[in-house]
Amino acid sequence: MRVKVTGEYVTLNDIIRADGVILSKGVEFQAKINKAHDFLVNEIKSGKPIYGVTTGYGESGKNYLLYDEAKILQINLFRFHGCGVGKNLTEEESFYMTLIRMISLSKGYSGISYNLLKHLEFMINERILPVVPEQGSVGASGDLTPLSYLAATIAGEREVYYRGKIRKTAEVYRELNIEPYEFQPKETLSIMNGTATMSAIALNSIKRFETFMGAYTSFIAGIFELLNADDTPLQPLVHKVKPFEGQIAIAKEILTKLKGTKLTHSREKRYNDFFNEDSLNIQDRYSIRCSPQVLGVVIDNLNLSKKWLEIEINAVNDNPIIDGENKKIYTTGNFYGGYIAHAMDTLRISVANIADLLDKQFAILVDYKYNRGLGENLKLSNKNYFHGFKAMQITLSSLSADVMINTTPASLFSRPTESMNQDKVSMGTTASIQFRNQLPNLENMLAIAMIGLTQAVDIRGKKGISPHLKKVYNNIRAEVKPLIEDRRMDSDIAKVVKLIISGKLN
Repeated sequence: MRVKVTGEYVTLNDIIRADGVILSKGVEFQAKINKAHDFLVNEIKSGKPIYGVTTGYGESGKNYLLYDEAKILQINLFRFHGCGVGKNLTEEESFYMTLIRMISLSKGYSGISYNLLKHLEFMINERILPVVPEQGSVGASGDLTPLSYLAATIAGEREVYYRGKIRKTAEVYRELNIEPYEFQPKETLSIMNGTATMSAIALNSIKRFETFMGAYTSFIAGIFELLNADDTPLQPLVHKVKPFEGQIAIAKEILTKLKGTKLTHSREKRYNDFFNEDSLNIQDRYSIRCSPQVLGVVIDNLNLSKKWLEIEINAVNDNPIIDGENKKIYTTGNFYGGYIAHAMDTLRISVANIADLLDKQFAILVDYKYNRGLGENLKLSNKNYFHGFKAMQITLSSLSADVMINTTPASLFSRPTESMNQDKVSMGTTASIQFRNQLPNLENMLAIAMIGLTQAVDIRGKKGISPHLKKVYNNIRAEVKPLIEDRRMDSDIAKVVKLIISGKLN
């Protein structure tokens, strides 16, 4: 779908589904954009010093420039910030970054011209997207270095993703007979003084994390079945009396996925069987019965993070802010990415709690002392020289440490830069990157756990399992055969990771 860019609010769901944009041609919308731009130009021509427009940047804000020099300043701004390093943003992240910056600029408070929005519309719809090194931003004044790559490509410089390849921007423009855009005063600063890079990484990562969570609740439901767990902790009353929205939602989701199973027990059956089974505890372990409470916090943090991200994307993230209607200029700090930084830092802690929980759940599943008859290391063979999931558990536990070690809040590492002008910065982009970097480890953990869950079905038997678990089982078994004799499992893990990312295990 194509998102309509009208200056109005755009939801996260619409951005996630977007494959292009439709820029409003409305007379009132164009008038609002151009009114701010015309007011700014008149202020410049009157000789008024305006930060970043007729003055230098940051500590150089005391340096005044004439109107003609202001245009040169715009070019130099993106050129001297072309010092990003590290891996490139993916094409999808670059798409979101460009779209997010366009949405913010469309609010009409950045002093840009309507023509700049038209050029962004063309780039987005033709998928001419900047190649952006991910490192080099401290998250204020916005994502200066990453967004300089967007500004440069608008002007026909550096490299872009185009039709599946990385190409020189100038070559693509010549091929399409497109003139490089000539920035007007402040327009480069308006492109770069935003939080679009951190927001794009956060958005794409949250989308991926939500898909993971759908598969993870499938695993937990399967654990309830295959460990013959008591489903009492999932019943609505339990969560009605502790009414956190996330906790209620998780319990409901797991219970829904258990529909039709014959393998879970009720509390009443536990009472009746208690004196007949020596190994039967009246309650299951915390990692099983407290799953809604543990993951409820995660879901509530996720929903709050999404709310903050959506507001950030729809905000005017710029400096100075140009009010063309009332003819005022506000020098301020709306480019500060604190909300994104704190949202991502919180989700990183949430993800670490998931890794810890999953590690404990899998430990129960493979341990013959606790897995209620599934045997030692989920072995399908009784030969002593086969090892089942012994090494798979080691890898899973190792990955949990890799996830958990990456939890120090990036927002605490504010680095003063630029002659102490940027003396308190958000580190929002770093927080977003670190959250994104946790997800592959988490997906690999779940892939191992899902293969183990499928093996447990083979051991326990398919009789009585829920339709949902049967679907999950069939999807995995279409890619991974049962583990009978010892064999390498790395390629199997990779196959199941693909299933997780695709949403087929949700």
